[in-house]
Amino acid sequence: MARPPLLTQEFIGHYLKLNPMWRQPEDNQNTIIREIGAASFVAAVGIINSIALLAEKLDHHPDILLYGWNKLRITLSTHDVGGLTELDFTLAEQIDGLNF
Repeated sequence: MARPPLLTQEFIGHYLKLNPMWRQPEDNQNTIIREIGAASFVAAVGIINSIALLAEKLDHHPDILLYGWNKLRITLSTHDVGGLTELDFTLAEQIDGLNF
């Protein structure tokens, strides 16, 4: 499947203003990140599994870090085009729609 093109910084900035849970790190403008604190370790793993199902449907897979027993860092980027595309923001919106 062909990947969508890279997005402009203008679009990325607009999206991030509308979705304050996501941020673009200063040291890597090719990604967006969201931190999530879960109620427990099991809840954190459940969130990972829910994200995995969304990602698989989109054929777009995030980097997910579980740390501190209940914290997640979700990093989105379209690796094969080297930056942010529509896929990243579609998956971000779907993650935001999860009920956790």
